[in-house]
Amino acid sequence: MKTIGLLGGMSWESTQIYYRLLNEGVRRRLGGLHSARVAIISVEFAEIEGFQRDGRWDLAATTLVDAAQQLERAGADFLVICSNTMHKVAPEIERAVDLPLLHIADVTADRIGDQGLRAVGLLGTRSTMEEVFYIDRLRGRHRLEVLVPPLDDRRLVDRVIFEELCVGTLREESRAEYRRVMRDLVERGAEGIIAGCTEIGALVTAEDAGVALFDTTRIHADAAVARALS
Repeated sequence: MKTIGLLGGMSWESTQIYYRLLNEGVRRRLGGLHSARVAIISVEFAEIEGFQRDGRWDLAATTLVDAAQQLERAGADFLVICSNTMHKVAPEIERAVDLPLLHIADVTADRIGDQGLRAVGLLGTRSTMEEVFYIDRLRGRHRLEVLVPPLDDRRLVDRVIFEELCVGTLREESRAEYRRVMRDLVERGAEGIIAGCTEIGALVTAEDAGVALFDTTRIHADAAVARALS
């Protein structure tokens, strides 16, 4: 079994879900007392969030590169960034270590393709919904049509992530707002919805979306288990 290197803590609320899903996945496949071989570096999220807010992605990259190098020294066989947003600095990480990176957008796009869908709505942080590092990978490498909410709704989705989900708060009124945003995306042509922030799956399900909901945390963890056992 390969050792999975988790770049976590962004936030720890979702990193703990990764850890559970990885171990459940290995036990489901191998049975008995089997569990995943995992090395975790959990960064200080307040620091990372500050870098994001200030546009200091160079400092965010430096922090995650250092964490990735620690995982390499610890014996990890491949890396998993437990955050959609922080894949913005994935190229810097890949250049700094001799470990393959399991990219969250790629495995999510593969799952969408398996269901034969081409048009998807994307929810996530504003960086994920607005910048090219994520959307262009889905559009260019995987030929998906990607729809995002209008500006006011992007602000709403982002606020709920940082002010509520990242601190473990689940509010019914926020679930209702997410349902409305997803319904609008479906009306505009989305055949499925990407929960493009690792905390979103704690708030909404496919039942809330009304169409296929692609929970990137679960998809990423499933792909990590498959690679670890390959």
